[in-house]
Amino acid sequence: MKKLERSLSLTSVVAISIGGMLGSGIFVLPGLAAAKTGSSVWLAYLLAAVCILPAALSKSELATAMPSSGGTYVYIERAFGPLFGTIAGIGLWLSLLLKSAFALVGFGAYLTVLVDIEPGLTKYVALVFLMIILFLNILGVKKVGKVQIVVVSISLISLAIILIFGLPRTSAALLDPFLLKGNMGLFTTVAFVYISYAGVTKVAAIAGEIKNPSVNLPRAMILSLFIMTTIYVVVAFVLVGNLPLQELKTDIKPIYTIANLLGGSVIGYVAAIVGVITLISMANSGVLAASRFPFAMAIDKLLPDFMSKIHSKYLTPVVTITMTCFVMALVILFLDVEKIAKLASAFMVMMFILVNACVIVLRETSAQWYAPPYKSPLYPFVQLFGIGSGIALLIFLGLGPFMAIIAILIIGVLIYFYFGKGATRTGILRKYGHRPALYLFYKRKGKEITYRNNQSEVLQNLDGNLASNAGVVVPLLGNETSPEMLVEIAAAINKRDKIQTVNITEVPNQTFLDAMVAESPKINSLERRISQLAISKNITIDFEAAVTHEISDTIHELSNQTHCDWLVMGWNGRAHSGILVSNPIGWLLTNINSDFALFKDVGVRHIGKVLLALRPGRKDKNFIAVADRICAFYGASLTLLHVVSETMSKEDEKAMRENSLKLLEKVPAKSSVLIKRNSDSISTIANMSASYDLLILGTPQKDNWLSILFGTGKDKYTERSACSVLRLTMKNH
Repeated sequence: MKKLERSLSLTSVVAISIGGMLGSGIFVLPGLAAAKTGSSVWLAYLLAAVCILPAALSKSELATAMPSSGGTYVYIERAFGPLFGTIAGIGLWLSLLLKSAFALVGFGAYLTVLVDIEPGLTKYVALVFLMIILFLNILGVKKVGKVQIVVVSISLISLAIILIFGLPRTSAALLDPFLLKGNMGLFTTVAFVYISYAGVTKVAAIAGEIKNPSVNLPRAMILSLFIMTTIYVVVAFVLVGNLPLQELKTDIKPIYTIANLLGGSVIGYVAAIVGVITLISMANSGVLAASRFPFAMAIDKLLPDFMSKIHSKYLTPVVTITMTCFVMALVILFLDVEKIAKLASAFMVMMFILVNACVIVLRETSAQWYAPPYKSPLYPFVQLFGIGSGIALLIFLGLGPFMAIIAILIIGVLIYFYFGKGATRTGILRKYGHRPALYLFYKRKGKEITYRNNQSEVLQNLDGNLASNAGVVVPLLGNETSPEMLVEIAAAINKRDKIQTVNITEVPNQTFLDAMVAESPKINSLERRISQLAISKNITIDFEAAVTHEISDTIHELSNQTHCDWLVMGWNGRAHSGILVSNPIGWLLTNINSDFALFKDVGVRHIGKVLLALRPGRKDKNFIAVADRICAFYGASLTLLHVVSETMSKEDEKAMRENSLKLLEKVPAKSSVLIKRNSDSISTIANMSASYDLLILGTPQKDNWLSILFGTGKDKYTERSACSVLRLTMKNH
C-alpha cells in the first residue's frame, strides 16, 4: 500500500486549521455569549484560547509520535485502552455532530435575511439542507471539500472589513457593564465559547500528509490559534462596542447585524451570503469528520459490524453518515441553540482533558515506541493546567452538560462490554498503572499473560529457544549507549555459565506483530557484535530477537522462563513511579522475581576502579559479593564508601571501619574502606565518583512525595555521578 504523499506546506496546514475554527463560533455564538457576561465577552474568547493551548501542544506531540494513526480516538485508546477509546469515540462523534448542528441552526438564521422565511420554520430549512449534505457525503463529492480554502478566504476578508470600519465607531457607553454577572458569568462564558476553538487540532488527523510534521504541525496549530484568537477577540469587541446588549444577546446572526449597521442593507446582504456559505461548508465538513468515528470504532470491533460497511459504488461509510445526520436532525428539532452549544463545548472539553492526560501517561510510562520528534514545552505543567482548567470549565457549564457526559460514560461502558469486551488491545495505563489508576479505570485480570502450548504469546516471535540455565538475562531495547558494555557488566555479575540477551522491539497495539518479524540489518549487526564480544571475552552468550506489544510482560516472562539470577538493563537514571502510572523500569522493579541491575553507561570503556557506596540498612555482604565478581572480571580495585553524619562519634566510626574491613577480608581484589563525614551524601558521592570508573549503589528506600506525585524525577546519586553507575535491587537474599 502506498503511503500518503507529504505535500501540505505550513501555509496549507494553517489554512485548514483556520477553516476548522471559522464558523459558528463567530457567526452565531458571540451574541449568546455576550448575554452571559456583558462586554467582557472578548475576554472570554481570549481566556478560552489560553485554556485550549495545552490541548493544541499535547495533540501536536501525539500527532508527531503517531503521524498516521487516525487522531484523538486512537491516542486515547492507545493510552487508556479500548474502554476509554469507546467512550472517546462516542464523545468525539457527538461533539462534532453537535457543532455541525449548531452551524446549521445559524445557517437557517442567516438564510432568513436572503429568503422570506418565517423564523419558526428555520429549523425545517436547516433539515432540508441537512438532507442535501447527507447525499453529498454518501455520493463522495470531493469537489465540495476543495472549495473550503475559498470559503475561508472570503470569510476572513469579510471579517477584516467589518473590523476596519467597526473599530473606530466603538462606543464606550455600550461597553458598560463589563461584567454583567461578575466573575462567575465570565468563567461560564469561557466554557460556553470553548467549542469555537475545537477545530484547531483537526489538522492532527492529516499529520501523515504534512511536510516535516514535527516542525510544521505544532507551528500550524499555534499560528492558526493565534490568528483565530485575534479575530474572535477583536470581532467580539467590535460587536459589543457597536450593538446594544439587549439587541445582541438574542441575535444568532450578529455578523449580518453589524454589517448592516456599518454598511447598509447591501453590505448586510453580502455578510448574510458569506454567513450562509461558511456555515453550510462547516456543517458539511463536520458530517464528513464525525461519521468517521463510529466507522473506525466498528472496524476496531467496538461497534456492530454493519457500521463498518461501505457503499459498493461510492465507497463511503453510508451507515455511519446516515446515523450521524439522523442524530443531527433530532438535535436541530428538539434542542435550542444554547443547549446545543453547551453540549458541544462539554464533550470537547472532556476530550481535550483526555488528550492532555494521554501525554502524561505516554511520557511517564516511557513506552519504547513513543518517541515524538516534537515534545510539548513545560511538561507536565502545561498538561496539568489543561486538565485542571478543563475540569473547572465542565463545572461552569452547569448540571445539564455534566449529566450528559455521565450519560455518555455509561453508554460507552455498556457498548464496550457488549461489543468490545473481546478486544485484544490493551492501553498503556492498564499495563503500567498502579492500583489507584486501575481501580478508577479497569478491573485488573488475575493473569496478565495467556499461554499457548506452554509458551507465552508475547514470546511467539523469538527466533530460537531460550537458554533455560542462563544466570543473567539482558533485554536490549535499542536505547543503550553501548549494548556490548551492558552485556559485559552482565557477564561480570553472572555466577553461571550462560547469558541470555534478547533484543526487544515494542510496537503500538495497532501494528500487527507478524509484519515486524523479518530480521532487520540493525538486529543482524547487533547479533554479530554480541558474538564477537562472546569470543573475545570467552563467555557464552545466547542472542534472540522479539517483537511485542507489551515490553514489560515480555521482560517479565523472559525472567520467569530462564529462571535467571539477574536481570540487567540499560538505564537513563530514571525509575520513579507516579501515583497513577510508572515506566516499565518502575513496573519491573515491583513485579520481577529475580535480582535486578540497572546500568547507566556514561561511556567508560575500561573499569579499573570500583566505588561501592552503601546506604544505611543495606545487606553489605550481598553487595560486596557482586562488587567482588565485577572486580575479578575486570581486574579492578574496590573501595567501600560510607558517608556518615558529621556528628558521628569516633567510637562508632572506628566500629564501622572494623566491620567493613572484616567484610572485605574475603575479597581477593585490592580493596579499601573510606569513611566521609558530610551531611550532603549526594554531593559527596558525586565528587568521589570523579576518581572512579564505576559506582555501585542500591535502590533508594523510598521516593519523596513530590517525585511520587509527578513521577518524573531522577535518582539524584545517579544523575550527578561522574562515572558509570550500576544500581542493584536485591530480592532473593
